[in-house]
Amino acid sequence: MAMYDLVLKGGHVVDPAQAIDGPMDVAFRSGKVAAVQRDIDVPAGVETRDVSGHYVTPGLIDMHTHVYWGGTSLGIDAEEYCRTSAVTTAIDTGSTGPGNFAGFRKHVIEKSDVRVLAYLHISHAGIFGFSNRIMVGESEELRLMDPQTAVEVALANRDLIVGIKIRLGKWASGIHGMAPFEHSIQVAEETGLPMMVHIDEPPPSYGEVVERLRPHDVLTHCFRPFPNTPVTPDGKVRPEVLAARQRGVLFDVGHGMGSFSFKVARMMLDNGFYPDTISSDVHALCINGPAFDQVTTLSKFLNLGMSFPEVIRTTTENAARALSRPDLGNLKPGSIGDAAILSVDDGRFNYVDVTGETLAGDKKVNVHGVVLAGKWWHPN
Repeated sequence: MAMYDLVLKGGHVVDPAQAIDGPMDVAFRSGKVAAVQRDIDVPAGVETRDVSGHYVTPGLIDMHTHVYWGGTSLGIDAEEYCRTSAVTTAIDTGSTGPGNFAGFRKHVIEKSDVRVLAYLHISHAGIFGFSNRIMVGESEELRLMDPQTAVEVALANRDLIVGIKIRLGKWASGIHGMAPFEHSIQVAEETGLPMMVHIDEPPPSYGEVVERLRPHDVLTHCFRPFPNTPVTPDGKVRPEVLAARQRGVLFDVGHGMGSFSFKVARMMLDNGFYPDTISSDVHALCINGPAFDQVTTLSKFLNLGMSFPEVIRTTTENAARALSRPDLGNLKPGSIGDAAILSVDDGRFNYVDVTGETLAGDKKVNVHGVVLAGKWWHPN
């Protein structure tokens, strides 16, 4: 009989990557998934957790976070956040650039139990002036663009760096429009990595940005409110957005403090345009609202009409594909042994977007446990 380190008994497994949606036990051994089957025989002495009445999903991947705590003013604590939101892989999107990535690697990433991967900013010090008192767009100062060093740092840290980040728009790049993008696309091409591109208010326009994105590049803040919104005034998806998706561009929610609107999300979903990845863009200025965390962001989409398996797909299988990490985001035997234990609770829940619109919801995703590298990982 196989010896396991941990077995989750009696849960309802939702693993979109394997088209599993039903009662299954999940066993872990040596940091990996060992078995997913209807009723696993558990030898004496193996840690067993009764998770009946709960969903078991692959560990959640939050595609957009800022977790360089202490090194940047917008950073939050990765482990505390991930434990409470069942996130086992946090993707830091551009908190650091080539000038300070080494500190992020040494002081946060290597010390964390939770997996932290990163999109490297091409601005020398990443997002350095982002707080409730100081707001300096790092892409506004073109002298800070550091493409040569960005290439060197990205190639030297390929185990952790999954792509290149650039922030464009009135707040991030001022009057420069697409100019910072020209630096980032060169770095992306030179390193063979995808880009994640932030968009806020014009300039540049939403259309100008998506027209330049390549297959596998990610547009984050994809369901932004007006201005720079993906829908036309008559409620249709802009043609350049549809063309970008057809080309293989990926659309990420990146909720944050200013980048997600219920009104826009409803129109996009009504048009059958679902996000590829749902992410929180959690940072110091939105962790106490309106974004809060990943499970709250997922709950919003559940209440907007997406099904639970569809929502889970965006934060597991789709996110792993965007990262080119097939060992993540699924519970296939041999994959990394990360899992989330969740419930979808009924009740009355008020949700808020970045425009102040509230949504009276009747469902909420709650966290009941986390498995990280095959071990139970939770303060309770």
